[in-house]
Amino acid sequence: MRIFRVVIQLALACHLIAAVAQDVAPSAPLTPSATEATTQPVPNPRYQSKPGPYNACCARLAAAAGKPCDLIFIGDSITDRWLGPGKDIWERRYVPRHALNFGCFADQTQNVLWRLDHMDLAALRPRVAVLLIGTNNAKDSPVAIAAGIKAIILRTQGLFPGITTILVSIMPNQRADAVMMATNAIISGYADGRTVFWLDLVPAMAPVTTTAADGTVASSWKGLGSDRLHPDASGYTLWSDAMEPLLTSMLDEKPMQQK
Repeated sequence: MRIFRVVIQLALACHLIAAVAQDVAPSAPLTPSATEATTQPVPNPRYQSKPGPYNACCARLAAAAGKPCDLIFIGDSITDRWLGPGKDIWERRYVPRHALNFGCFADQTQNVLWRLDHMDLAALRPRVAVLLIGTNNAKDSPVAIAAGIKAIILRTQGLFPGITTILVSIMPNQRADAVMMATNAIISGYADGRTVFWLDLVPAMAPVTTTAADGTVASSWKGLGSDRLHPDASGYTLWSDAMEPLLTSMLDEKPMQQK
């Protein structure tokens, strides 16, 4: 009987030692996740290798110094190209509203965060931000892209207290449409109807089929140009018309009619 008790005690002791050893054993090192990458501000390498679009953004910001700024558009080349295919609408609807185009070619979420941190926006007091970003994060997961977008919303709110954000859905595109639509399903939930409002352009961008002169058939979406990624002039019209009721309400004005 005594031997039996000794065996039981030894077994209990061994079990206790093993449990303690498991508790104090070092955890496996955490590897940086894709989500962390999309939320960590880093400059886009193109700011140096192809500096034209970045320099243009800097010039627009410098030109806005000391002037009213009620509206800021934040994003990548899709935003930047309001000054290209969307220029007529921009000048008609947004220049009178003292809008700043803060878009930059090829930016991902982490690059926008870097520009928000390192470009001098302190003197601006925009009332509304229009945010469309995420298309260039095509290699990231929807959860990671959504995390980066949320970080931009929060950073924008920190820079401009009281600002209202129009969060625009990522447009359909040939490059990574499924990923972008899954991202939209997440970020639509960021809208609270008070500080963030969701503008879903996807239902208005129906799939279309085009046939080239040589008979080549290609699928695309209404409002996109030949690269099936960037809007053409009709796409910017679509975006502007859909957004106008929100802007009118947020800026307490009468609607600006499209000519």
